Amino acid sequence: MKDTIVFVSLAGNQSSFFASLEPLLRKAGKDVVHICFHDGAAAKLEKAGHRVFNPFRHSDRNVSASLDDYDIDNPALLMGHEKAAYEIVDTAALLEKFRRHLVSLEKILGTLQAESRNLVVVQELGGFTSVLAAYFVAQRRGIPNYFIEPSFFKGRFFLTLNSFSAPGIAPRFDFADDTVKEILDQIRSRQTVVIPMKDKLHYRGAIHKLLDRKNLQRLFEKLFQKYALGQKEEFQHIGGHVSRHVRMTLNAARLRRFYQSIPEGRPFIYYPLHVPADFALTIRSPEYLDQLSLIDFLCRIAPAGHGVVIKEHPALIGALSAVRMRDLLRRHDNLVLLSPGINNHQVLRAADSVVTVNSKAGAEALLYGKRVFALGDSFYRDSGLVLPIGALGDLPRQWANSMHPLKEDVDRFLQNVWSASIGGELYDLHEENICEFSTSLLSALQFKEAETK
Repeated sequence: MKDTIVFVSLAGNQSSFFASLEPLLRKAGKDVVHICFHDGAAAKLEKAGHRVFNPFRHSDRNVSASLDDYDIDNPALLMGHEKAAYEIVDTAALLEKFRRHLVSLEKILGTLQAESRNLVVVQELGGFTSVLAAYFVAQRRGIPNYFIEPSFFKGRFFLTLNSFSAPGIAPRFDFADDTVKEILDQIRSRQTVVIPMKDKLHYRGAIHKLLDRKNLQRLFEKLFQKYALGQKEEFQHIGGHVSRHVRMTLNAARLRRFYQSIPEGRPFIYYPLHVPADFALTIRSPEYLDQLSLIDFLCRIAPAGHGVVIKEHPALIGALSAVRMRDLLRRHDNLVLLSPGINNHQVLRAADSVVTVNSKAGAEALLYGKRVFALGDSFYRDSGLVLPIGALGDLPRQWANSMHPLKEDVDRFLQNVWSASIGGELYDLHEENICEFSTSLLSALQFKEAETK
């Protein structure tokens, strides 16, 4: 009986990446198993000789789990991610899907737990019912669950154990070493926008995604797999995905005449728009999911003479309603919508202060000594360098309480961020990255003896 690493994947790129890690992990004496919520990708893994479990094959429409067994306080709130991502309104159907996934994962992890010396589950951070089911079943069975998410630094990632919360940053170091200081100085001087490898193709306009040859080819493949072959996968809402990108293209065209440059001559508060249905909002800070309502509030409580500057997230330009955005611009003369092509670092340099829920821009603002008001759950909330806001209504009374952070304090904190993350990039299949990612995983995973033998 060996230590076993169980990778949970929802799509072909995920399963291919995790499969590429397997040889080095097995060489280190670990067993590797895949749980794949994608019929096509699961079949490829099986054909290549990997051990894989397909939860759809273990699903039973006549059996669903009791959520009371999983210590879930409000299961409907957890469905918020999938509702926002897929624009689904049927909460009952999502809950039933979640229950069926729980049943499947109980069977699979129960089998693996019985035959392994001890077990860990590793998956990319996400809020889909498949990811949630794997997490909650692992928790119920005492199996460590590790969530992977990109770090502040390019080529590094956080590995968070048994929690949906933002990574905690331990104050291990009192100063930044030369390597980290050089990286931070380069970011400041070059104004580098760090884009994780897994997200690079998202950083372009919706029209370019719609007309991309590879995307069109993939669309026809997904339609064929779903309707001709009857294959199942987590991301199977094809029509909704296409219609959203059409709507984003139209929204971006309608908003283009409202785009402005960075304002000069008056101080402004900068609110960087988050990806609308990102886990950071839907699960970690769901009270701020409606960002346009938050912007309306900022415009009403901004100090006299201050503007409120917003910029769409470059990965989803046009994702927010053009009608609501135009209404905000009509009602608030202190609101400025920036062109999404403007470098985020330029905006941060010019801003008087930054209000953010949990965007990485909050940490980037610290590089320029800016005052940061942190509304949600983020890795920098407890850094002592930002002002954490307990409730949105407290924000107006806190304007005068925040301080500009000192460079040496920022560098020290980001040294600790560097140390809290490990080397490797999700879904980068280059040999050098596979070696680094595998080594990082092996050094970070802590195996817990399984209770069921």
